[in-house]
Amino acid sequence: MRTFNLPDLGEGLQEAEIVGWHVSAGDHVVADQPLVSVETDKAVVEVPSPRAGRIASLLAEAGEIVKVGAPLVAFDEAGAADTGTVVGEIRAGDERAEEATIGERGAPAVGVKATPAVRALARRLGVDLALLSPSGPDGVVTARDVEQAAETLHEAGPLEPLRGVRRAMAVRMAHAHAEVVPATVIDEADVEAWVDGGDVTIRLVRAIVAGCKAEPSLNAWYDSQAGGRRLHDAIDLGIAVDTVDGLFVPVLRDVANRDAADLRRGLERMKADIRARTIPPEELRGATITLSNFGTIAGRYAAPVVVPPQVAILSTGRIEPQVVAVEGRPAVHRLMPLSLTIDHRVVTGGEAARFLAAVIDGLEQRN
Repeated sequence: MRTFNLPDLGEGLQEAEIVGWHVSAGDHVVADQPLVSVETDKAVVEVPSPRAGRIASLLAEAGEIVKVGAPLVAFDEAGAADTGTVVGEIRAGDERAEEATIGERGAPAVGVKATPAVRALARRLGVDLALLSPSGPDGVVTARDVEQAAETLHEAGPLEPLRGVRRAMAVRMAHAHAEVVPATVIDEADVEAWVDGGDVTIRLVRAIVAGCKAEPSLNAWYDSQAGGRRLHDAIDLGIAVDTVDGLFVPVLRDVANRDAADLRRGLERMKADIRARTIPPEELRGATITLSNFGTIAGRYAAPVVVPPQVAILSTGRIEPQVVAVEGRPAVHRLMPLSLTIDHRVVTGGEAARFLAAVIDGLEQRN
């Protein structure tokens, strides 16, 4: 029997959730026939069979989260023609390696003071010692600390594992928090001259294009391992889209060289694909800069998160009337709040300010 393991599906993610199987044990399949749908990198993708043959058994269930390299399907060797590359096989010693991995996950939390008995109690009650405030002498976690934490968790209700889009978001945000050195600049654009009924999103896209032309250093990727940046000629704009399942960020390609109608058609198509959960994975990758228009819901300013390898994200708050000085006299104008977060490892404060100034100038145009 040969085993097909979950392949690397890209973007560095280490796991995927099984959405549904397209085959059953005993089925005969051909090479490249879809075996299973998995969710990773905020998209549902099909994993094809690497070979022709008979399915001996399925090694994961729908809803299960499977690590990259973990076994998915066992093929019956009898009469099977290998027409593709088997990504992985179970070899002698794999079970011992898994036991070692499990042992590492169960290792004591670094820097936490607790007796072996208290650690055992925490494991049994599902309490993370690293999150507790010790009440014992010299900062030692006591059994009562653990029991009180367990009671609080019980009152809060059952743990709901993060799945799919939300799990991918958690992984990405943790990575961004650990790597990026963020700095946020805020300002406002006076949009009183706007004609009612205009396409706000397209205006924002055009303003970001103006910002990138004024300061190309924000339309870039940073490779922290190599210690270098890549400046992009094309502006591939990530557009944050809020859904009940979590945050999607589809990418509008080459926005500087597309007219308003083409950009709007592209946005509508991507939103429809997201609602249907049919957006191709490649349309969620490769953004060179990102826009988050949270102001359509609520809020004015924010400190948006830069997701590596990007170095900048612009967010816009709710447009509201404000009193401003016009030729020395008070007037009420509509103002759009703007928050620009940069990765300060790569982008300077001056570059961020010049980018934001160009964005504001673009937004304050009548048309």
